[in-house]
Amino acid sequence: MELEIDIIESLLRGGSAIVSGICMGLERQIKGKAAGLKTNILVALGATTFIIISNLYAQHENTDLTRVLGQIIVGVGFLGAGVILKQKSSEKIWGLATAATIWCSAAAGCLAGLGIYDTLLAFTLMVVFVNLLFGYFGKKVNDISKNGD
Repeated sequence: MELEIDIIESLLRGGSAIVSGICMGLERQIKGKAAGLKTNILVALGATTFIIISNLYAQHENTDLTRVLGQIIVGVGFLGAGVILKQKSSEKIWGLATAATIWCSAAAGCLAGLGIYDTLLAFTLMVVFVNLLFGYFGKKVNDISKNGD
C-alpha cells in the first residue's frame, strides 16, 4: 500500500493555511494577546496537515474524515483553554476572544486542508472583521459602562 502525496497541492494548502493564520494572528499580536501571530499560524498549519494526512487514507476501508475533524476541534479546545485567565480578586475573565480565534484558526486550517479556498477566504475575512469591529465596539461599551454615561 503506497500513499501518494501531491507536493504542489500540499504546499498550496499549507500556504493558504499560513496566510489565513497570519491574518487572524496579526490582529491578536498587535493587541498584545497571549496567543498571537505564531500560535494562530501553527494551529492553522497543524490542522491542515492532519487533514492532508487523513485524506491519504480516504479510500481505505474504515476511514472517516469526520473523526479527524472532531479530534482537531477537541484538541484545539484544550489549547484555547490555556489562554483563558480569571482574575482572583474579581469575576473578570480574559482571553475568551483569543481562545475563540485559535479555534477559528483550526477551522481555517481544516478548510485549507480540504482545499476549500473560497470559503477559507470568506471565513478568514469574517474572523478578522469580527475581531477588529467588535473589539472596537466592545471597548467603547466598556468605557461607557465604567463612566456611567
